[in-house]
Amino acid sequence: MTRTYGPQHAIEFREVTLAFGDRVILDNVSFEVGRGESKIVMGGSGTGKSTILRLALGLIKPDAGQIFIDGEEITDHNEEQLMRVRQKIGMVFQEGALFDSMTVYENVAYRLREQKVPESEVEPTVRQMLRFVDLEHAIFQLPNELSGGMRRRVGIARALVGSPKIVLFDEPTAGLDPITARTICELALKLRDLENVASIFVTHRLQDIEVLSSEYVTRNEQGDVEFHKENDEVCLVNTRFIMLKDGQIIFSGSDEQLNEAPDPYIRRFLQRRG
Repeated sequence: MTRTYGPQHAIEFREVTLAFGDRVILDNVSFEVGRGESKIVMGGSGTGKSTILRLALGLIKPDAGQIFIDGEEITDHNEEQLMRVRQKIGMVFQEGALFDSMTVYENVAYRLREQKVPESEVEPTVRQMLRFVDLEHAIFQLPNELSGGMRRRVGIARALVGSPKIVLFDEPTAGLDPITARTICELALKLRDLENVASIFVTHRLQDIEVLSSEYVTRNEQGDVEFHKENDEVCLVNTRFIMLKDGQIIFSGSDEQLNEAPDPYIRRFLQRRG
């Protein structure tokens, strides 16, 4: 039976535990992501960051606990029920995960064509999504003709088809140069601040953390996008952090709290560069 609760959270994990054999991946993990909020998930390799995304998509099931998407518990959903829930979620993979034999247009249109959307509606939607990531000019190119950063941006455009109110980012800036990585982070900011999208952003890069936690986006009277720095008068309340270690959340809070956290593991993480 489907259980539906209040819509206050876009994503909620309640006491979620998962182990593969004797190895505990997540141990009694609980957190929420509000609507229009970004949750930045950090931690070393093997700490369960990407596992959280797979659980949210229903690709794997927890051993214990409950997972809610848009107020609906998905923990025991079958594949047909999960397919319906996944329509609400956009997924941005580390490598873009594009179909190499398809053009940019065909990649972004793939989900629409799967849903039997009339072709007359497909092209304007695809162009709108590519315009959002500043890639409409590459609409008929193949993935192997694009840079790594451009492929990631196409992946974001594809994830935004259907206007999902939840987007999951799995290390989307990994391996990118700083300028291109910033472009990806700026797209995440635009989704958060202009489209009210809830997101989980998995990363290990301090540069991502700094951009996502200290900047926000508005539109001016002409409709142009403007980026602003957080200051003493403006404190971001729609970006929060989780630090994972040994399958447990050892920190949850704002960037100001993160920077002041005394835990040695967190201190070492924040002293890293790269």
